[in-house]
Amino acid sequence: MALYGLLGAVLVGCGGGAATSPAPAGPAPVTAAAGSSATADTAGAEPGARPTAAAGPKRAPAAVPTLAPGPQGLTPVYERRAGRSAEKVVALTFDADMTADQGPRAAAGERFDNPELIATLRRLKVDATVFMTGRWAEEYPDQARSIGTDPRFEIANHSYSHYAFAEPCYGLPTVAVPDMASDVRRAFESFRDAGAVNVVPYFRFPGGCYDDTARHALAPARVTAVQWDVVGGDAFAKDPDAVAEQVLSGVRPGSLVVLHCTRSAAPATERAIRRIVPELRARGYRFVKVSELMRTR
Repeated sequence: MALYGLLGAVLVGCGGGAATSPAPAGPAPVTAAAGSSATADTAGAEPGARPTAAAGPKRAPAAVPTLAPGPQGLTPVYERRAGRSAEKVVALTFDADMTADQGPRAAAGERFDNPELIATLRRLKVDATVFMTGRWAEEYPDQARSIGTDPRFEIANHSYSHYAFAEPCYGLPTVAVPDMASDVRRAFESFRDAGAVNVVPYFRFPGGCYDDTARHALAPARVTAVQWDVVGGDAFAKDPDAVAEQVLSGVRPGSLVVLHCTRSAAPATERAIRRIVPELRARGYRFVKVSELMRTR
């Protein structure tokens, strides 16, 4: 069990063990609804075209919607809000977690990927957003490239290291404040090195933990942070029906669902998806990527 201790914190911190997204550490955040423009910015150039080395992915698709910075340039945070359009759309998001120090475990045979899950999403024709760590992309470059060149998917940034950006955060190691923007940039570089093209300027805080200090520190990266409102509870789950029930009971129009693309620590996810997708479609839901959800009114 000790072997899985840190990864347990990693996955619980990504939404694996609670019914709602965790409360941010430190000062209360200003959400995208209160702290930024009420509409997404869809007219800007690709993030990499901005004249700064700290910019986001250089090959993000054109016209990807983002939110304007909050007060004092705070990184904006996007999440489901009450009063959204009643259109039945839902974004399934999958965190591809691997921390910077888990290389020896991967070398010993532990699998942090889940190609069967990706294959099932393709077979079921489900659009989805994968929040990937840079370390995961380095470990599985062929898969990162395959996901990141498939128009059904988009890759978003989940940091390079999967260390926390605020304390406390489920026992995760912490990124030093001066290193936060460079950690995010390093992940984007890993995606590019793997050959991913469909990379969007979105970021998910490891563990969902953030405060205004982290939002200030990330401002040079020019990303939109993305939270969630439905927790799949798939971390270490053995019962796919329990995962499916948790998702199905929580989804509302415009929901963002957090699940995992990590075979060793979320082994029931692929089987749960086989139930979640047809049942939500039977209820009239359409599956969209975060970029499309952000355009939905």
